[in-house]
Amino acid sequence: MTKAPAGGAPLIFAFHGTGGDETQFFGLARQIAPDAGIVSPCGNVSEGGARRFFKRTGEGVYDMQDLARRTEAMARFIAAHKADNPGSAAYGFGYSNGANILASVALKHTELFDRIGLLHPLIPWPLGATPGLSGKRVLITAGRRDPICPWPASQRLIDWFTAQGADISTEIHEGGHDLRQPELVALQTLLTAP
Repeated sequence: MTKAPAGGAPLIFAFHGTGGDETQFFGLARQIAPDAGIVSPCGNVSEGGARRFFKRTGEGVYDMQDLARRTEAMARFIAAHKADNPGSAAYGFGYSNGANILASVALKHTELFDRIGLLHPLIPWPLGATPGLSGKRVLITAGRRDPICPWPASQRLIDWFTAQGADISTEIHEGGHDLRQPELVALQTLLTAP
């Protein structure tokens, strides 16, 4: 699903979680930033009927070859939408599997996004120095009892982004893999702050 931005408004890419689709966050993005353009892709991998953006072989175990291939395809998709909307800043946010594909794209192609919101991401692959993230606004949200994205992995990711010089903000709750209102407030701040 797509919506064109009003003059000068940002372009927001919204990535659904496993089992979601292109409608999962489209309305939320429109509510948060009514003038923004919105691009909400749908994952084209099916896992037992649940839509995802890349394959995995188990919980938290990714098919890294498939992830690499789909990361490049998504980067081309994003770049094409950016080219169609020159002058609009590009913001991205995703939840769970959507956060993971967004992170994979944003870490490999740091030029594509001006702001990045990762809601309950799980990045189990090794991360090296990524100077292109310096100064970029990044939001990471997590649950300390999240069985899908364990807290130590979230803390490592927060520390890593901080070490890259990102302008990082976090919203952490004591629960699991659920999205809570303070996370959505933090996302709104990320997407609308000057």
